[in-house]
Amino acid sequence: MKRLSLLSLALCATSLGVSAQAATTITIATVNNPDMVTMQKLTPEFTKKYPDINVKWVVLPENELRQKVTLDVASNAGGFDVATVGTYEVPIWAKNGWLDPLNPMFNKDTAIAKSYGLTDVLEPVRKGLSYNGQLYALPFYAESSMTYYNKDLFKKAGLTMPAQPTWQQIEQFAAKIHNPAQGVYGICLRGLPGWGENMALFTTIVNTFGGRWYDQNWNAQLNTPAWKNAMTFYVNLLKKYGPPGATSNGFTQELHLAILSE
Repeated sequence: MKRLSLLSLALCATSLGVSAQAATTITIATVNNPDMVTMQKLTPEFTKKYPDINVKWVVLPENELRQKVTLDVASNAGGFDVATVGTYEVPIWAKNGWLDPLNPMFNKDTAIAKSYGLTDVLEPVRKGLSYNGQLYALPFYAESSMTYYNKDLFKKAGLTMPAQPTWQQIEQFAAKIHNPAQGVYGICLRGLPGWGENMALFTTIVNTFGGRWYDQNWNAQLNTPAWKNAMTFYVNLLKKYGPPGATSNGFTQELHLAILSE
């Protein structure tokens, strides 16, 4: 039994082939970030349209969610009908036959094809959720690396954020506004270990320092000077100017800290 992976509640009833006569419960496994909270809030809209379908949510931190869902799918336990996955899982799981392709759902005569603008989804996101030309997940959101800064703190310190700051400049800015005695820390970065936690950020830092995971011949590049320089910079930046307990702070915790600083 293959697992079906979707990131949109509006598609659940059609994808599961639920009839209006049979009461059904669908179990959705998702990560505990604000975007998924938004998705949960849409549940009443879904159940209003499909009153015979009960929606059960399993909401977990990212590392725990990835571990639990991977175990469930790999062992064919069938604990989840719908799960939020990402570009890390899709090509691996699709190759293993753990996911069903969604392309048939978008034939021109289907209701989904008429209501869901698949071509409106950014092409890199669609490709990241595809394998061998087949789409295996639908994006609820996509992430990218960007820099946010507190304008009031910058103004107070006489700083100006350039349009394209370097990491070295970011470190200089962090040093200028860092004031733990006043409860102000120079920078917030993900420090919690995990592919979807600190590694999502750290990979972009490695790229900036000229590093990569593999070369063109698939030789690992983890022991190169670029990786060492990126790791040293990242660790020192967090130690010098980050908040206490950085290794416990992932996406959700950093977002909370950033909101408190405003």
